[in-house]
Amino acid sequence: MNSADGGRVLVVEDDDAVRTAVDRGLGVHGFDVSSVPDAESALSAVARRRPDLMIVDVGLPGMSGIELCTRLRGLDVDTPILILSARDQVGDRVGGLQAGADDYLVKPFSLDELAARMHALLRRARPSGGATSVLSAGPLWIDLDRRVATIDKIRLDLSRREFDLLATFAANPGIVLSRIRLLELVWGYDFDVDTNVVDVFVGYVRRKLESAGALKLIDTVRGVGFVLRIA
Repeated sequence: MNSADGGRVLVVEDDDAVRTAVDRGLGVHGFDVSSVPDAESALSAVARRRPDLMIVDVGLPGMSGIELCTRLRGLDVDTPILILSARDQVGDRVGGLQAGADDYLVKPFSLDELAARMHALLRRARPSGGATSVLSAGPLWIDLDRRVATIDKIRLDLSRREFDLLATFAANPGIVLSRIRLLELVWGYDFDVDTNVVDVFVGYVRRKLESAGALKLIDTVRGVGFVLRIA
């Protein structure tokens, strides 16, 4: 990614007015923006030149935004994806996250908030480099460089965001982490975000831990947040 700008962004949006407004607004915020009106065009654009981040509308013609996310992740495209959804499409937002998107934003939205979220996702996507680092907490073992997580030697099949979330818990065993703190540590947000994305991803990670035999490893502390229990 060019440090002189906010990064290369591909906007996938079929509404001409929204696409034009996002293109112009993000250009003002320093992003190098290109846009396409449908999923097939997006797949072609990614094949030609992979962007640093993608903004994908759920309600695309033909192949939906959720199906596009699934296709991209199936092709091992790990580019951060932020999905756009109408306010009443809760199922679509959850479906997008399950398909591999990293976050969502409901319409109508502020371009300033969109840009802030994008900067945060890009910060989290940058490789940190350095020496190999391994985390262990009870039966949980995580290789941060190889991005491999196991529970009692059973490898977990985690998305990038699920891995980051579990690694954050492993780095803070026994410590109750609030939703706001998890948004800061995992998503890189240092501003108020009206979203239940933390709860959704905690649910995903819990189910994968439980399928590997680790029951109730992550507890909910009512009214506070979540904690990794290892004893």
